[in-house]
Amino acid sequence: MTRTFDSATDCRLLYSSPVQNESALILLRAKLFAIAQRLGISEQKREYMALVASELVSNQVKHAGGRGLIQLWQQPGPVLDILALDYGPGIANLSLAEKDGYSSVSTLGKGLGSIRRLSDESFTYTQHESHDGLKKWSGTVFLARFYPGSKKMKPINGTDIGDLASGLSIGLFSRSLSNDRYNGDRIYLQITGETLRWLHLDGLGHGEQAQAATANLASHLAHCDNPGAILEAVDRQIKDTRGAVAIAGELDLAGQVLNIAGVGDMQARVMENEEMHSLSFAPGVLGKEHKRSVPFRFDAGKRCLAITASDGIRKNWGVSSFPGLFHLHPQLIAYTLGNIMSRISDDQSLCIASIKSE
Repeated sequence: MTRTFDSATDCRLLYSSPVQNESALILLRAKLFAIAQRLGISEQKREYMALVASELVSNQVKHAGGRGLIQLWQQPGPVLDILALDYGPGIANLSLAEKDGYSSVSTLGKGLGSIRRLSDESFTYTQHESHDGLKKWSGTVFLARFYPGSKKMKPINGTDIGDLASGLSIGLFSRSLSNDRYNGDRIYLQITGETLRWLHLDGLGHGEQAQAATANLASHLAHCDNPGAILEAVDRQIKDTRGAVAIAGELDLAGQVLNIAGVGDMQARVMENEEMHSLSFAPGVLGKEHKRSVPFRFDAGKRCLAITASDGIRKNWGVSSFPGLFHLHPQLIAYTLGNIMSRISDDQSLCIASIKSE
């Protein structure tokens, strides 16, 4: 069976707002209820989501001094994600903080534990503030994930790609400049048996013409033999547009091989165990002039992480910038990098694929 996903319809930022005080919860609950009802999420689960949202807002007000944000995302499935990211001091001991009864501000200390219990899935990343003089992000990221079905049940009208049985997990982030209706960044994914293929594009500039350059390209994932051929097919199709830069990847889970090719100013990182490799691609623009892409090949082994990003994501990050993050769920990685490392002058997107096998 072949499943195809398109970030234009399957990865959507539905709501984003700063959290400065408890009043942020009023509009958040209204938005959350409307979205959950549209996705067919049960009344009981909507109550769970409201409680989780309340805890997340309360945590940011108490611990981050109102320096945080809350987002609601729809991911393939559909899946509804509640994301809370702050710029506070971080949590010094996360495992202790997640225990019921623990509190650093003389409250009941049930917040983090309730988030974990009420969510279908939850993921957390924190980085404690540094006193070594280096400028690093400090804060905490909470991701609470909800499915339309009963707890831990995958969607019935689609397939969640966040955590696949083969050991493959995927995370997506795609946001247009100023949350405009048009987004020139686009990610196509195709999963066939034990093979994942993806095409990650960035149309030149932004707005309607940039989106037009990256539209209707999913079919090349099925009809081409390798990442290089995918890029050649895209090059031919978009000659009458303003053009795009792109990365194509293929991850063979059975053979444990990763192949990546690209053209233009996009970034890709591949992490094998603890080593992060940064890839550079052929200069130029698809649909215009460019040099021929030279593919990269990696033996994926039992653990491999592949990250592709448009130039709307800044490049000055690495393993040392976010210690421990790259061993966590790809969707948490995507949200963290997408929000912290984004450039506000362009569309922004990330595609992250992870293999973990015994």
